Amino acid sequence: MRNYSSEKLFGALFVLAAMFFSGTAAAQEAQVVVNTGNPDGKVGALSRRPGANKLETETADDFVLKQTTVLTGASITGLISSAMPLANITNVEVELYHVFPLDSANADPLAGNVPSRTNSPSDVEIDAATRDGSLGSLRFSASLLNANFSVLTTVVNGINKKPLNTTRGEGPATGEEVEIVATFTKPIILPAGHYFFRPEVPVNGGDFLYLSAPKPIVAPGTAIAGDFQAWIRNSKLSPDWLRIGTDIIGSDAPPFSLSGAFLQSAGTPGQPDCHDVTISGLAEQSGSIPAAESALGFSGVKVLQDSFRAFCEQ
Repeated sequence: MRNYSSEKLFGALFVLAAMFFSGTAAAQEAQVVVNTGNPDGKVGALSRRPGANKLETETADDFVLKQTTVLTGASITGLISSAMPLANITNVEVELYHVFPLDSANADPLAGNVPSRTNSPSDVEIDAATRDGSLGSLRFSASLLNANFSVLTTVVNGINKKPLNTTRGEGPATGEEVEIVATFTKPIILPAGHYFFRPEVPVNGGDFLYLSAPKPIVAPGTAIAGDFQAWIRNSKLSPDWLRIGTDIIGSDAPPFSLSGAFLQSAGTPGQPDCHDVTISGLAEQSGSIPAAESALGFSGVKVLQDSFRAFCEQ
């Protein structure tokens, strides 16, 4: 059995555009703040929408935000079939999850159909944070990185309930390494915390496999404090999740990396003054609310105001 203890699973690289402000002048700068590094060719994990004779399959990996953050985009890398036209990548959907047991029906980590739910994604996503290209809440483009890229093993169909969960995966695969860059047309606002990132990529005539990166994270990656494993589930296993490394491949294969955009001053969700404090902080940080709206990529001041109001009502 191969040893995957040094892998960090996740379909390559997840990048959130970071917006920083200096003094009273708004300055927009895209900067990676969490990064899994570059693909290592060890593991590819399935992500796909439900279809004819195909189960929906989700792969998720965790990230940490140290302060309130505006997420404006993401970048992911994966494997598709050889000679597959990039136009066959028809959509990208992004979901974010809290860490179990938040947003979950049963808080017992040993309940359900898997060995453990400790440090897994929640049962259901954070509804306000979902972005979908087919609904116009994100835009995406795909580019070819390598026309002949191989992984040592894949996790596609062998996603089973315990005690049959250790399937070792489906073996090696070769195809095109592609990068997908998404821009959220409505940025996502999150308070400090630990989350999971789950993108889903439908491909006409094929599948999209997220690629692994080295663990511990190496340059150009950045370390994640309290890094968890990457998890996967299909519609037969849902709402439970399996650890790709420990539960399926049979060895430890922890999670990924990330990047973000921080606000210097923000209110606390649920507090009466949250919206006023946050908007005041934005105005001070950027010079004015219209300047903040432009720098952060909102489609108007009202959209910015409504988005932060929804953030504060969480």
